[in-house]
Amino acid sequence: MAMTRSQFAKSLQEGLNTHFGLAYTDWQTQYTAIFTSENSKKAFEEDQLLAAFGQAPVKTEGSGVEYDEGREVWTARYVHETIALAFSITEEAEEDNLYLSLGQKYAKALARSLRHTKETKGANVLNNGFDSAYAGGDGKELFATDHPLSGGGTLANELTTAADLSETSLEQACIDISNFVDERGLNIMVKAKKLIIPTNLQFVAQRLLHSDLRVETANNDVNAIKSMGSIPGGYAINNYLTNADDWFIITDAGDGLKHMRRTGVKRGVEGDFETGNMRYKARERYVFGWTDPRGAFGSPGV
Repeated sequence: MAMTRSQFAKSLQEGLNTHFGLAYTDWQTQYTAIFTSENSKKAFEEDQLLAAFGQAPVKTEGSGVEYDEGREVWTARYVHETIALAFSITEEAEEDNLYLSLGQKYAKALARSLRHTKETKGANVLNNGFDSAYAGGDGKELFATDHPLSGGGTLANELTTAADLSETSLEQACIDISNFVDERGLNIMVKAKKLIIPTNLQFVAQRLLHSDLRVETANNDVNAIKSMGSIPGGYAINNYLTNADDWFIITDAGDGLKHMRRTGVKRGVEGDFETGNMRYKARERYVFGWTDPRGAFGSPGV
């Protein structure tokens, strides 16, 4: 349905000081601190996990060498979504408006709506990261203590006992990340890169990462997290996280959390010949998701 003059009665009269409510300062793009972006040319993309070899055994003199086998394990699939929104305004409403074009003003609001949707969908990968209803390729939610390994055993990218963000919990998370193994149980070098937090934890994160000495203690000990550079990327606040206690660490593991771009934002404006209404539309296609759970570590707080 088109927006008509009845919805903009004040805009048809002289003496109006200003319009407000459409032009607010937006937060800078935040999903880029969490996801690596890749372009796509297909309806969906698939990342295939390959299991490597196990530890090499001792070969006794005169005996034959043992053979090992690699294989495909599970697949992470990214299916693109189409995000679109439009509005229409009558010719008369645009003509009789005494101020700047309503169409131009609402076109900016349209862009804000798409940006908000993208940030929300990106943050929801973390918001839903502890929910088994949002399983990945290995059949587990993003953050779990029991991601199955093809060679046997499990991998944990979540604290064994959920904990709020603190010096102790952050140090334990960094230790757990350094103990990551591959699908056959071989040690791999993965390091914490950036801490992702909701707005409620910004002051806690500032003290933890930037104090020279340990926080909340009278001991004159060095702040090991800062002095060792355990979180080299610092922290990033995400205003779209929905739980005030959740906190996350993005690691340097390859093929972790991804943003697949199928089509960038396309804008369209057209007039209807019969009614004279102007129609504005914006559309894009993308998907957020995760491939390797080693790409992130999380705790739901308590």
